[in-house]
Amino acid sequence: MTKTTSTPVVPKELLLPFVLITSLFALWGFANDITNPMVSAFKKVLELNNTQASWVQMAFYGGYFTMALPAAIFAKKYSYKKGILLGLALYAAGALLFYPAAAYQQFIFFLLALYILTFGLAFLETTANPFILAMGPEETATQRLNLAQAFNPIGALSGLYVAQNFILGSLQSDDLDADGNAIYDTLSESAKATIRSADLMVIRNPYVMLGIAVIVILVIIAMVKMPENKEADTGESIGATIARIFRKAKFREGVIAQMFYVGAQIMCWTYIYQYAETLGIDNRSAVPYAMTALGIFLLGRWICTFLLKYINSGRLLMYLSFLAIVFTLGTIFIQGMTGLYSLVMISFCMSLMFPTIYGIALEGMGDDSKYGAAFLVMAIVGGAIMPLAQGVILDIGGSGYTDTRILGVPEVNFSFILPLFCFAVVALYGYRTFKVFPKD
Repeated sequence: MTKTTSTPVVPKELLLPFVLITSLFALWGFANDITNPMVSAFKKVLELNNTQASWVQMAFYGGYFTMALPAAIFAKKYSYKKGILLGLALYAAGALLFYPAAAYQQFIFFLLALYILTFGLAFLETTANPFILAMGPEETATQRLNLAQAFNPIGALSGLYVAQNFILGSLQSDDLDADGNAIYDTLSESAKATIRSADLMVIRNPYVMLGIAVIVILVIIAMVKMPENKEADTGESIGATIARIFRKAKFREGVIAQMFYVGAQIMCWTYIYQYAETLGIDNRSAVPYAMTALGIFLLGRWICTFLLKYINSGRLLMYLSFLAIVFTLGTIFIQGMTGLYSLVMISFCMSLMFPTIYGIALEGMGDDSKYGAAFLVMAIVGGAIMPLAQGVILDIGGSGYTDTRILGVPEVNFSFILPLFCFAVVALYGYRTFKVFPKD
């Protein structure tokens, strides 16, 4: 099934608001991808096992789950703009809390800072995504959201650049001796304490500077007048609205698909460092592979935004999910650099998934889209739960990544069985989108 349209993706009169809100997509992309390498960094600096270190993602994406619905209630009661301003304030507060966290040198304080930071991201995503969908005709809504989401990986690439050049490259706990062994593991407790203090400050500083930058952006947006969708108060309870939207199978299954997609994305982007390490590539040297994955992801966003003009969104979602399954099988069963290249290529397939699932699930929901958006953002909790499960697999046999073999491959390879299952769920949703739901 093909489609063509001459309807503009963004009406001219809404171009400035579109640009301003789209800039926020890059802002939370930066936060996401400066944090992914921190799983490995905290593991080494604070001497954690894989399961403990994966709590970084549990705290980060758990914040989305906690705050998405309150964010939707706030946005519906007040306005998109006020929701964005509160989101930026929480974002800045969480980033600035890295300062006391580094002083106390307690992992729990860093987790708390990340948790609060993502309260802000939950407000931004819950507010910005439906705002973008509303900035023009419904028939181009999914295409418009893909366009806005294309700027997310630009922020993500910036986050990885900062992680590589200002964090990972400066961590003394990551230094190796001439034989490739970690020097940090051989030091006395007093020497470790000195390095730990220095390394935690290295981790702290970019987050503190990020918090200051977010405050500046908050002030700019506060000074700009932006359009708001005016809604009449129907007097309907929140519970009644939620019950109504969950009676729609396309939405209900979209939430499930989104949860599994985000889980797959975070696993593929978080554990690329561990996968590379088994090939003799240290964390800093692995960042270019992660950046290449994001570059391919960005390219995929632009290509898919174009393809959506001609191909049914659900059908394209299914095709790319099947391709992701193929690359994930390569990641699991092809050892060596080819397996790593397969892991990198999964990002092209993932480029379409989040905004397309989001747009399909909210299609035709009207004013209910604010609450619907909240549950789609809550589905980001998949990025908290599934990396933790992958960390448990990695700890089979020990805290290393090749302590044991499962199905003939190291446990780090086998752990990607989880993203494989996730992509199968997304493929099924894509299929049902164009085969089942149109008949409902």
